[in-house]
Amino acid sequence: MNQLQKLLGYARRAIEDYSMIADGDSIAVGISGGKDSLVLLKTLATLRNFLPEKFNLYAITIDMGFPNTDFSNIAAFCETLNVPYSIVKTQIAEIVFDVRREPNPCSLCAKMRRGALHNEAKRLGCNKLALGHHNNDVVDTFMLNLIYGSRFGTFQPVTYLSRKDITVIRPFIYAQEYEIASYSKEAGLPVMKSPCPADGGTERAEMKKLLSELGHRYHGIRKSIFGAIERAQIDGYHENRRGKRRPERADVDEQDD
Repeated sequence: MNQLQKLLGYARRAIEDYSMIADGDSIAVGISGGKDSLVLLKTLATLRNFLPEKFNLYAITIDMGFPNTDFSNIAAFCETLNVPYSIVKTQIAEIVFDVRREPNPCSLCAKMRRGALHNEAKRLGCNKLALGHHNNDVVDTFMLNLIYGSRFGTFQPVTYLSRKDITVIRPFIYAQEYEIASYSKEAGLPVMKSPCPADGGTERAEMKKLLSELGHRYHGIRKSIFGAIERAQIDGYHENRRGKRRPERADVDEQDD
């Protein structure tokens, strides 16, 4: 089985387990330019051809306003997939780094990007927004909330945002980051290096490093943590065997990732 087939299997399983896609949906995919969102777009564009549910697909990039960013390769990639692509120009980088001079820029940046994504998705007539968060992100977020937030929690597989009347779905919750990276490299996808000056120096990056180090000592630690999240039914997760109940969609605002 090649990497794309594996990723298609993961996505299809998540879509079925959590009822992520319904017939007639219009789904926007948030495209950061990184490997995760580009592979998700390719995966959903492929699934569009044979899932029983028929849905429309759009791609959206939020231009943060960093100098010398060129999205032309991503635009060309979207064209090959027959997916309409829109770029939303913003001044988020200037606001976060120059005006506010945030010592911890990620939270404000994420909030502003999400707002711009939601607005553009609604403008396009989309009722759902797909994000490229994968299994590693689920576990990383859980551990960040545990250590820094003193609570058990992570982002939900499916989140209904009542104020925007849009549902956020994450079809890659079963996919491992290394599998996404492997396919991205194999397929030669037009991945952009993040221009953000905070990239690699965040608490999330530290958590990735810590869990990687623990993984060498405790084999399968990420799998164990994710299994615990499912068994405890934290934030809408459940043990994913056929016949298990579906989670309810929480009528809450999306949590910081």
